[in-house]
Amino acid sequence: MKKFAKDFLLGAATAAHQVEGNNIHSDSWAMEQMKYTTYEEPSLDAVDHYHLYEEDIAMMAEAGYNAYRFSVEWARIEPEEGVFDDNEVEHYRDVIACCKKYGLEPVVTLHHFTSPKWIITKGGWEVDSIVEDFKAYCIYVIERLGKEIRYINTINEANMRLQIARIMENYAKNAMRQSAEANQNASENLQIGVDVQAMVKLQKAMMEESRKVFDLPEGMTVNNFHSACTPHGDELVLKAHEAARDAIKERFPQIKVGLTLSLHDFQVLPGGEKIMERLWDEEFRHYLPGIQNDDFIGVQNYTRELVGADASLPVPTGADLTQSGYELYPEALEHVIRKVSKDFHGDLYITENGVATEDDQRRMEFIQRAIYGVKRCMKDGIPVKGYFYWSLLDNYEWQKAFGPKFGLVAVDRKTQKRMPKPSLEFLGAMRERGEKE
Repeated sequence: MKKFAKDFLLGAATAAHQVEGNNIHSDSWAMEQMKYTTYEEPSLDAVDHYHLYEEDIAMMAEAGYNAYRFSVEWARIEPEEGVFDDNEVEHYRDVIACCKKYGLEPVVTLHHFTSPKWIITKGGWEVDSIVEDFKAYCIYVIERLGKEIRYINTINEANMRLQIARIMENYAKNAMRQSAEANQNASENLQIGVDVQAMVKLQKAMMEESRKVFDLPEGMTVNNFHSACTPHGDELVLKAHEAARDAIKERFPQIKVGLTLSLHDFQVLPGGEKIMERLWDEEFRHYLPGIQNDDFIGVQNYTRELVGADASLPVPTGADLTQSGYELYPEALEHVIRKVSKDFHGDLYITENGVATEDDQRRMEFIQRAIYGVKRCMKDGIPVKGYFYWSLLDNYEWQKAFGPKFGLVAVDRKTQKRMPKPSLEFLGAMRERGEKE
């Protein structure tokens, strides 16, 4: 099997809130500090990538990477509505320049789950104003940094809120059946560090406190990117993406623009065909009209999901589980790439794929099996143009805090010392490695 071409983007990914630290104007920061919070601990300094980004970028270059996917933090750029911070824009200009200094292509995400606190006060991702608010932020960033960027993801996992709504609905149904086993499995297939059981348990107390924190009127709930959405909220995410994409392309038509989606490898069992089709439509196909003018799609996959005659099924008994609770199944990526390519005919970038484990040998095995699947897809003519492992660092995994270890690099959080794992160089070496026939 052929080696990756020189222009294939091979690298790692991070998200601003999860690595930078002290993102004090964001909705997630506010929710982490609440008395009735579902977060195991606050992010605080996280892993201080805000100050140590050059060290981190240099490590990737040394390991043989040629690209780095990271996000710009909206809450830093626009901490108050209509008030923009030029100093923060310059910080990200420095990060971009650092990537180029070390020979890495900067792949920028404009929204990776967190929003400014004031956005939530206005109603968050369930009110129509979010479209223009997001567009204005994107225009501000792109007019200042657009000349230095070639790839932009507007919104990370645009379908995440819809996935959370599905999982929460399933949890409620299982609770009504008083099925302890089903409840235990409620969040296993959610590809993000969110604890559904904790969300349900603390929902009432959180609603009362969060209304005060975000200055919300009675009856209004927090509608951030970690909350379940309505069908209208789902439509607004796509409209925000389209508005941002069109604004970017109008100003810098040479920039390649897309979004990323969290996609499961739905594997159907006898009798589950109709449910599987509905789930794939919900998770992927219904977004196609809104992304048909995109330059690429960012595919993000971590595991598979079995679908039976009645619904999605729990993780199989005896399956190899990750720290996140879902099945370790790297072959899912190849299956998802092939399914996506049937309907989306532009370029594909694997913008996230990884495994939470303390055992780095398991991580390297996961990477090898996943990338061999990518190469098989490319051999069959599918235009996969890049692969980004999640994540560069052992970082802040949202409500599960610093528990799950996805990183290629460990971090001593007391000293912020970086400790590269063997998988860091192993991933870089995959560029030159062909699959055994």
